Amino acid sequence: MPEPDLAPAVAWAERHLGAVRDVRRLEGGWTSTMLQLTPADGPDAVLRLMTEEPWRTHGPGLVTREAAVQTMLAGGDLPAPRSLALDAEGGGCGNPAHLMTHLPGTVQPVGADPVALAALLARVHAVRPTIEVRTYQSWAWEEKYVVRDWCRDPGLWEAAFDLLRTPPPAYEPTFLHRDFQPRNVLWDGGRVTGLVDWVETSTGPAWLDVAHGATNLAVHAGPGAAEAFSASYVDVTGAEPQPYYDVMDVVGFLPPPGRAIFLPEPWQRERLEDRLRLVMGRLG
Repeated sequence: MPEPDLAPAVAWAERHLGAVRDVRRLEGGWTSTMLQLTPADGPDAVLRLMTEEPWRTHGPGLVTREAAVQTMLAGGDLPAPRSLALDAEGGGCGNPAHLMTHLPGTVQPVGADPVALAALLARVHAVRPTIEVRTYQSWAWEEKYVVRDWCRDPGLWEAAFDLLRTPPPAYEPTFLHRDFQPRNVLWDGGRVTGLVDWVETSTGPAWLDVAHGATNLAVHAGPGAAEAFSASYVDVTGAEPQPYYDVMDVVGFLPPPGRAIFLPEPWQRERLEDRLRLVMGRLG
């Protein structure tokens, strides 16, 4: 996909921020172009432009959800950005867009404190929504139930697909970030300074957030980091692990047939399969 023309988006943001003297593209993000904007007078802001498919097609709903959730969380104790302006249909920016406050800190995809991550997630799950929040959607769609050529143990994946064809366990509806992972947590000097990317916010089983964090940690930081995070969440909350949702999350990393997997490196795919083997083994 060609690089988006950023001039209309910056001009739209300037209507809300005043003149912008610097624009810097932020790293990361599979779904969006993320820009850090520095106004001539005032604090930095972040502009999300939903430029990547298939998310761009669903962009109006995604950015509207993020803006609503951030507005709801404003004034609370979660370190979430605050919504500043919304261009849901992209009439001003050229793509669905959301302007929000900028939070300090950097991501730690490897080496993040598992106890601090678990404590942060417990705070998310303690939120009692004051707006309507959608019920979660599984990312392990039936269309994905295809053993790929890189899988070392096809029978393991087939067993996971069979499991997910059965009804999920009962759960207490909980407020979910729904994309809780180290790439969405900001740190400064060992302290959490931000939790970003609220476009997938949902209600659902609390363990689904734990599972997504653990899968990401297993792939990028190794199995020890994933296990430490999950165990820390249990210690902080007293929750009962739900390996069904761990399996759902691992399978959710598979792309639909014909699309590239998010994990381009062979060692990442090996770690994903190792994670599946571990959590499937907990089902008895």
